[in-house]
Amino acid sequence: METKKKFRFYSEAAYPVALVLIAFGVAFMERADFGVSMIVAPAYVIFRKVSLVLPWFTFGTAEYLLQATLLLLMWAILRKFRLADCLSFVTAFVYGMILDACMALMRAAAPDPLYIKVILYIAGMVVGSLGVALMFRTYMAPEVYELFVKKISRKAGVEIHRFKTGYDLVSLSVGVVLSFALFGFGRFIGVRWGTIVCALVNGAIISVCSKALDRVFAFEDRFAFRPFFEDV
Repeated sequence: METKKKFRFYSEAAYPVALVLIAFGVAFMERADFGVSMIVAPAYVIFRKVSLVLPWFTFGTAEYLLQATLLLLMWAILRKFRLADCLSFVTAFVYGMILDACMALMRAAAPDPLYIKVILYIAGMVVGSLGVALMFRTYMAPEVYELFVKKISRKAGVEIHRFKTGYDLVSLSVGVVLSFALFGFGRFIGVRWGTIVCALVNGAIISVCSKALDRVFAFEDRFAFRPFFEDV
């Protein structure tokens, strides 16, 4: 049987494409207003509150500042500072800039009817999951969220997928607590039914996207930088 030829996709190119897709996925879900993903919920709630006082404070700013805090927490738990870990903050910063650009594009659009919001919500989950699947196929530094899960699960001796599930639940809980604390009890800002649905199906969608990518593309390194990033 003839093997289907795959298209070459350099892992270095997968990195910026992944960041753009993840940012658009978040912006689509925010525009749909059914609830953002559990991972970005805490940053989104902080953004919504602080921006009322400081209009320049953006969603992207909240994201990379929160990830900087998470990076400091990771170093405190591990009791070990590694300069290479700072590359994950660089990724978070770049992602924050892209996210703000995507949010600006969404705000420029006219108000959406319900069916458009449903399409945006579904597109947000799929596009974001595709971006995550692509990020798994590059050796470049991940965002601090992923780095934290990787290193703390290793430190605790917990299987990474189980730890990730627990991390997602904690992130969701923090989003709810922050929403109540900053906006009043019963006010679900950014955390709605869409957040719960995303938590339930996100892993499955990422798996489907991963298999689809591997069927179509052959991922290769264009440059010899992988050893530098391998332990990031």
